[in-house]
Amino acid sequence: MTHTPARVLLAATLAAGTPLTAVGCANEAILHKVTTAPSPSAVRTPPAAHASPAAAPVLTPAQAQAALITEADLGAPWTPTQGTATWRDTLLKAKTATPDCQRLLDALYADELLGTPATTQAVTTVDDPDDEAQLRYQVAAFAPSDVDRSLAWLKTLPQKCANFTATTARSGTQTVTVTEATLPTAGDARQGLHLTLTGTTPEGDRSTLTVDTAAVRVGADTITVTNGGLGNVPVDAMQQALEVGAQRLTDVQKQGRVQI
Repeated sequence: MTHTPARVLLAATLAAGTPLTAVGCANEAILHKVTTAPSPSAVRTPPAAHASPAAAPVLTPAQAQAALITEADLGAPWTPTQGTATWRDTLLKAKTATPDCQRLLDALYADELLGTPATTQAVTTVDDPDDEAQLRYQVAAFAPSDVDRSLAWLKTLPQKCANFTATTARSGTQTVTVTEATLPTAGDARQGLHLTLTGTTPEGDRSTLTVDTAAVRVGADTITVTNGGLGNVPVDAMQQALEVGAQRLTDVQKQGRVQI
């Protein structure tokens, strides 16, 4: 599919194996689960040790909010989200025998790639209905040393979790592959992963969920992005989000910070 020029091309998660969808279906009911129940991001499933309290000055809540990207930064067809992507429960809520791979799945499902933020955080989510994709973007404060340890751990996963199987309650067994994602040179330190989860739907159709995720440290603050969808997820959205977002966060940091 070719997106409009407004989208400054540079790619997050949906996949298959879910009984509600197959690759190529662009139904809003498939992409979203609109509910008043807490979203997966509110489910505290710690992927690892929580971040240590930050000792340095941090952004105010208003500054963190101002540092977020919007759908306008990504261009068409990105729009404000219409609800939680259904593939989170059907595919990312999974079990595997390898501890590091389980930690990764738990982190993606809980939307806590680096653990629980030590202090201020702000989050936004946008949808690409054309690709059945959903992108989640977070600005948060972690202790820089904790971030660097997490980035070092993420870097080991293309070797530790290159290929493994995971069992879901709703979509059966998924074959998972993990490779390193190509990221723009943004911020002070960064690491990204590209995952695919493939399986078979109850109807016997082959399904694929693609997830791109990355973390970028900008000074004492961190950007995390997860972009996933059923089928192929264009890489441009995550790259654009990180480039624009890192510069925006840098500009906000220059406004001054609060001492904790």
